[in-house]
Amino acid sequence: MPQNTLETLRTKAKEILKKHDFLNEHIAIKTKTLTPEEAIGNPEHDDYPIIKGRERLLEAEFKNSKGVAFTDMFGNFEAKLGDIIDMELKNNFRRAIFISAINAVLRELNLIEKTSHCKNEDLVVCAKDVCGFISEKFGKPKIFLCGLQPRLAEKLSSEFEIRITDMDEAHLKKEINGVKVEGIEKTDDCIAWCDMIFATGSTFVNDTAPHLIESGKPVAFFGVTAAAPTYLLDLPRFCPPGH
Repeated sequence: MPQNTLETLRTKAKEILKKHDFLNEHIAIKTKTLTPEEAIGNPEHDDYPIIKGRERLLEAEFKNSKGVAFTDMFGNFEAKLGDIIDMELKNNFRRAIFISAINAVLRELNLIEKTSHCKNEDLVVCAKDVCGFISEKFGKPKIFLCGLQPRLAEKLSSEFEIRITDMDEAHLKKEINGVKVEGIEKTDDCIAWCDMIFATGSTFVNDTAPHLIESGKPVAFFGVTAAAPTYLLDLPRFCPPGH
């Protein structure tokens, strides 16, 4: 990719906003941090990162649409759309504001869908479709699952050979069907080993997505955070029960 992935996203998003003259409108993007219950309801399982407290969903509202982004740096924020598109993306909080905002705007333009997180037992329903998604697009690959989503990991590891990494130290050494969760220092080793990368959309917020995309391995993303990024970068996304 000729420029940093986030800068590519910024350039492509800005082209769309200019086309619709949104940059010149005095429209405020408002973000707020959702509680775990607001974000995913009350699912049966309690091992999702958002429940454990490491991450929260940052929600942006633009006209009649909303978009979200998972982040470990969260808070409330309000600014004009043009200022958000141009701001320095120097940390996870700023990148979460940027990603949630473009998710909301592209949803308002009907360019993307499923920009709000599924709730309750839809998180389990999501996993039921994941093996079919992988098989249809990638065959029978060795999968590097970048970011632990427990239900997806359980399902994938029952049908594919997988390795898993996660940034949360509390997840390290946890086993999913005999597969140990590894630390992010194993990322390059997992990339070299795998046939394809299946990554959480949070990687666009923590700025690890560029390394995955530029690795040369086929890559797909899962979750609501990746809605606008995957649309703008023309990459596959898995998010069947999102709203």
